[in-house]
Formats: sequence, structure tokens, C-alpha cells
Amino acid sequence: MLAQQTIERLFQLRLTGMAEAFSVQLQDTGYHDLSFEERFGLLVEQEWLHRQNKRLTRLLRQARLRLPACLEDIDYVTPRGLDRGLMKSLGTCQWLTEHLNILVCGPTGVGKTFLVSAFANAACRQGFSARYYRVSRLLQELSLAKGDGSYPRLLSQLAKVELLVLDDWGLAPFTETNSRDLLEVVDDRCQVRSTIVAAQLPVEHWHGLFPDPTVADAVLDRLVHNAYKINLKGESMRKIKACKTTPASDQLIPALKGGSKCSSAGKLSGESITPS
Repeated sequence: MLAQQTIERLFQLRLTGMAEAFSVQLQDTGYHDLSFEERFGLLVEQEWLHRQNKRLTRLLRQARLRLPACLEDIDYVTPRGLDRGLMKSLGTCQWLTEHLNILVCGPTGVGKTFLVSAFANAACRQGFSARYYRVSRLLQELSLAKGDGSYPRLLSQLAKVELLVLDDWGLAPFTETNSRDLLEVVDDRCQVRSTIVAAQLPVEHWHGLFPDPTVADAVLDRLVHNAYKINLKGESMRKIKACKTTPASDQLIPALKGGSKCSSAGKLSGESITPS
């Protein structure tokens, strides 16, 4: 009875990990040979693990990542210009503590969204908060927030997120309103938070997305000069995977019509650049 009361007290104190571990210890006679200090240490360790897992679940849910991607699952076999050493270094998330940015550029389907989602996943696993946005959706939310009066609160929330991921940057030129909204977002984060941007256009072409050169200078100055730049090159990963799963008889059709063959996927190249 005393043991059951202890378990109930642990649940009431929200020490769920300890309560569950204590129940296991009571049922498993193998723990009886351990000292009090050893058994208590195991209880504390289980409670710590329970809270870490609960926090990770919460951070991943709040991040709203586009893909359930991990850095450990990155495909290095298909040559896209990914540097294993750089990926391993970025996986430590030291760049987050230094408030640096990451800019990922490359053509459609080359794996930009997977990569930025993997970076955000790694950040959550190390206790950092993250939030994923497609730029068009973010601009839409900012516009709606102006209408209902929640614009300052939304800007404050974005400023507090330790890692903001902006995917599909520059699919269309920004309007003057879009430009000013983006400036508000990146200015609040400059040198105090980290941002990841994924775009099809190379960085040197971003300036032309903005109607006002002055605003363009301000936005890019806050994003580019303290960023790791990763340039991906090659064909679409979706196309490569489709070629690998297509029956051999079906592959003859595009070849006879002058289409590209699956074997061309091996002729890809790219580069990774450290912060400038």
C-alpha cells in the first residue's frame, strides 16, 4: 500500500518518469540487489529522459516541419555538392549559439526542403525552438495579422523563435508591403537569432526580388553576411528516385523520344561555402 501511495504522489507531482520507473523496479526483482543510491539514481535518470522526450515532442510539434527529416538520413551517394564535414559541423548547432544563418540555394527538387527540415530537426533535438514557414504563407499570415490587430504579437513571436526557417524564398518578386514585412522580421532577429533561407535563385540574384533597392540592401545585409551558404546542383531527387523505381520497359519510352535517361543522374556537381 505504501508503494502504491508513493506512485500516486509521484504522478500528482507530475514526476511521471519517476512513477513509471518506480513501478518497474517494484515488479523486477533484479533491481533489489542494487543499493538505494543506485535505484534512486535510475529513477532520477528516467525522469530526466521522460522530460527531455516530452520537450522534444513539443518542440517538433511547434516547429511544424514540412518533412520528418534528419541529418543522419541525408543522401550523400547522389552528388549534389554536399560537404560531409560541413554537415557534421552544422549538426552540432554551434552556429545557433553564435546566431549565424544558413542559406540553401539550388534548383527545384534537389533537396532544399529536406535539408532545411533536417537542420530544424537537429535544432529541436538539442533544445532549440524552431518554426518552419513557406515564405508565401508567412507573408499571408503577416497580412492577416495587420487586419485583426495581432501584427505586433506575431512579430514578437517570430522574434523569439531561436531558428526560423523560410522555405521557397523568392518564387515571385516581393511587393513593397512584403519587403517591409520581411525587413521587420529579419531586423528583429539579426545577431540575436538564427534564420535558414531556402531558395531556387542564387543569392546574388536576391536583390532583384525587391522593388526598393534600399529595403533590399537592408534585408540582405541582415541575412547574407553572417551566413553559411550551401549551393546544391543537379537534377531533381524526385526524378532520380522515379527513374530508379520505373520498370526497365517503361524507361525505353522517353529514351526513344529524345528524353533524358536515368543514367544522367550520375553527372551532377556542386559546392558548399562557409560564411563570408
